[in-house]
Amino acid sequence: MKISFQSQNAKISASELASLSRGMLREDRLAHIEVSGICTDSREVDENTAFVALKGERADGHDYIASAIGNGCRCVVCEHSNEAVEEADAAAIVVGDSELALSYLANAYKSTLSCKTVAVTGSVGKTTAKDMIASVLSQKKRTFHSSGNYNSVIGMPLSVLEIPRETEYAVLEMGMSAFGEIERMSVTAEPDIAVITNIGTSHMEMLGSRENICRAKLEILCGLKNGGYLLLNGDEPLLSDISGKGYRTLYVSLGCDSADFLAQNIRIRSQGTYFDVRYRGTVYSDLFIPVMGRHNVYAGLYAFAVGLLAGLTAEEIRSGLQQYTPAQMRQNRYTVGDITVIEDCYNASPESMNAAIDVLCEYSRLSMGRSVAVLGDMLELGKQSSELHRRVGLHLADCGVERLFALGHDGVQIAVGARQAGMKNNDIYKNSNREDTDCIGDAIVKELRPGDVVLFKASRGVRLERIIDYIKQHYQDIR
Repeated sequence: MKISFQSQNAKISASELASLSRGMLREDRLAHIEVSGICTDSREVDENTAFVALKGERADGHDYIASAIGNGCRCVVCEHSNEAVEEADAAAIVVGDSELALSYLANAYKSTLSCKTVAVTGSVGKTTAKDMIASVLSQKKRTFHSSGNYNSVIGMPLSVLEIPRETEYAVLEMGMSAFGEIERMSVTAEPDIAVITNIGTSHMEMLGSRENICRAKLEILCGLKNGGYLLLNGDEPLLSDISGKGYRTLYVSLGCDSADFLAQNIRIRSQGTYFDVRYRGTVYSDLFIPVMGRHNVYAGLYAFAVGLLAGLTAEEIRSGLQQYTPAQMRQNRYTVGDITVIEDCYNASPESMNAAIDVLCEYSRLSMGRSVAVLGDMLELGKQSSELHRRVGLHLADCGVERLFALGHDGVQIAVGARQAGMKNNDIYKNSNREDTDCIGDAIVKELRPGDVVLFKASRGVRLERIIDYIKQHYQDIR
């Protein structure tokens, strides 16, 4: 990703970049070299861009320094210099940790901005909450929000460096897979408002328990500014009674009467979801979000709360909620011929899988179509993976889903759970080889009937959109 500096000065010197990233310039005589941005991809650099060599799971950016130099790069941020830099007479800024240097650089830039910052984390619904909050804030404030899934220890700092100077509110997403990652991002962003959407079972493989996941999410407090706000899910027992000095805790809920922001009278329709919000004795009626599902009301509550804290009127908040647009591959609903597809395959956890199943059943009921679920592996669940997949199957059968396609090594355990809950074998298709696109796609296409509502959901690594593409290409041919 290539980021141009948003500072008032279009360029900064290598010596200044070294200072901001807390590194050491290899040769003082090259301190005058100026850059106007940074890049983590050697293919995108030019003479005005500094290349940051990052070590990843699959590749080490240090191996691509020569390529960056070949593309005109004259400044490199790296953990060790090499022959390619020295021969090109390029500035080498040597740091102890390239990822950490990126965070230092982002924090240094953030300290020059006057905008308020909202940081969003949680096991499920981070992107929905982030985008819905941004949609509300943008009704009155100059708002920036991180794009896509730039929510990691690399992506979030890069998002910070993209914030325009005139921004009034920045909304940033923070994901994690291990302890310490949320802390680093929070300290980098220094949020005024922190949101924890929920505590689920995502990343159980790395953290071992929901209690540990909760501890990792609460690291968002590490950078929360004095006098800031912490918004929490009042329906999650692990988040009850969270308080501390220097910040105020506010709770949202779908059923807890003592919550600060309480959703009431939730009504799910085919075009979206209506609900009321009670706050400090006042009821704000008939708010609407253009997505189905009770679980999405939480995002609406967070957006409502942030909007009020930012000084927006109830009508401005209402307008922002109505204008929210779901991110790509997240509960995206459309038709293919005479069937309805619910494409929700960006990622998956037991909690989000169950929520998607609820949406499938609700929409099928409203449209009077048959409910069909195409579900794949949920990754990073550790030793509890098989059991958690079976629990999804139990929920699916209890909800009355009429046809199940269970895919992948662990995904077939969804079928086991569904069968245990009474779903008939004839209504279940299993294939442990999730890469068998043609076979899976052909089985689905042959089974589909006019009016069917088909949910596609799995973890991102499954790439379930391959099956969707197969359906789009072959469904009409068989009709």
